[in-house]
Amino acid sequence: MANKKVLVCSKNRLTLTALCLCTPILQSLVGGATTEDEALQVQQKNHPDILITSEDLESGYGIRLVEKAKNYSPELKALIFLQRETPEVVQEAMEAGADGVMFISSIGTGDGDFINALSTTNSGGIYYPRSVREAATAKVKSAPVLVDPLSERELDVIRCIIRGMRNIEIADALFISSETVKSHVSTVIQKLGVRDRTQAAVFAMTHGLIEAGI
Repeated sequence: MANKKVLVCSKNRLTLTALCLCTPILQSLVGGATTEDEALQVQQKNHPDILITSEDLESGYGIRLVEKAKNYSPELKALIFLQRETPEVVQEAMEAGADGVMFISSIGTGDGDFINALSTTNSGGIYYPRSVREAATAKVKSAPVLVDPLSERELDVIRCIIRGMRNIEIADALFISSETVKSHVSTVIQKLGVRDRTQAAVFAMTHGLIEAGI
């Protein structure tokens, strides 16, 4: 988290305070907010690198905040805690651009969701734990007919991205070079017509291109 700026947004003021005082965040904190509009104002003033938000806000909607924040700053890493665990809500959060999705019910389970999410996204990966992936693929959309279908190797790369792996880790796992991984990622983004690797992974999951529960 060194040299990173963090913005935290939550409806629950106690939760907001607890997150702001969390050791990995405290020294990097540039603002805390309870509403969508407040968070966007802080973003435009302080240009944070990481947004952490809950689904429910005092005013506004956490998933919409993620979408607006990412549109304003595509390089922003956005993490969201969801109260609802339905396929529709999980897919909505992913498609809004959330790089990390966690269920509030996972807090305190000992799985380290929050710290894992911070660590993974901070190092360039995405964080969709198994419970989130299973929800996302429980109700897939109609699979598109691609003019140029993804190859099996490209699907392998997508599977690795979904697991939060960085390019160097994907290269090691698939016994290929990092440059080849970059080439595959670029090709996948082009074939699917999405904006980045996160959205390529989301598209593959929500449209059934990747097997459920991977």
